[in-house]
Amino acid sequence: MMKLDGVAAFFATVEAGSISAASRRLGLAKSVVSERLAELERTLGATLIQRSTRKLTLTNSGQTFLPRAQRLLREAEEASAELAASSGKLAGPLRLSAPVGFGILHLTPALTSFLRGHPEIEVSLELDDSFVDAATGGFDAVLRHGAIGDGRLIARRLATSRRLLVAAPEYLERAGRPASLAELEYHAGILYANRAGDWRFGGPSGWTVVRPRASLRVNNGLVMRDAAAAGLGIALLPTFFVHDAIANGSLVEIDCGVQAEGAELFLTYPRDHGATAKIRALAESLRTSFGDPPYWERPPRADLLEVVRAGAS
Repeated sequence: MMKLDGVAAFFATVEAGSISAASRRLGLAKSVVSERLAELERTLGATLIQRSTRKLTLTNSGQTFLPRAQRLLREAEEASAELAASSGKLAGPLRLSAPVGFGILHLTPALTSFLRGHPEIEVSLELDDSFVDAATGGFDAVLRHGAIGDGRLIARRLATSRRLLVAAPEYLERAGRPASLAELEYHAGILYANRAGDWRFGGPSGWTVVRPRASLRVNNGLVMRDAAAAGLGIALLPTFFVHDAIANGSLVEIDCGVQAEGAELFLTYPRDHGATAKIRALAESLRTSFGDPPYWERPPRADLLEVVRAGAS
């Protein structure tokens, strides 16, 4: 009979790249992990991992078994979580991925609130500005800003965000303030490297695309914000990156008479993962923390604005 701890040892070894690393991840002795792997292979009647002094290599049988092992472990975790939820307690691991900038600015305090309410949940959070495939990346859920368009995924909407054209007062004094989309093309743009760099604006006749000259391309929104505040050019950024900077005057919103394409925040997870109790609870907690409308879309209170300006001076 196949034992789940052997499956866990196999999967951890493949993910970690070695039995030693897997033993550290599992908190077990290396000999225990090796024995569990060997017992699993005896039970299955097949060699899953080819061992050598330099590296481990999956055999054909191991490659065939790997996705099934992942599914078995995920279903065991889900079953445990559902049983815990039925008793009023959520527990166990929850692997998350999110963009770097949003994670630093907004996700940490929201996760703190979530974990205070569910102290038995163990969150592993990886911040990554590259595209993370929620269906195959090994995460329970991935937070995304923007359209999903993937039939393999379920997406739970968390919040909305506008995108605003912003620049430093110093830049606008030097280069002039654009009053139309046509004038934008003659300005220096700070562009997001992981997209084509196009700026899209909606109007009565449909979408208009603007392609400014790039003074900087970078794959991180916080760097874009800081580059704009330093006077390098104009950036098109979500309000969750710039609401504080606009409040304290280090960035100024530019109005060209049209609205930039907006976006929404989603918590996404594989369709075959199932709507686990932990993911549902996380989505509801994040919605509550961000608010409706989210706090980055609300005008700053006058008293707080005075405090921010006083600190900036």
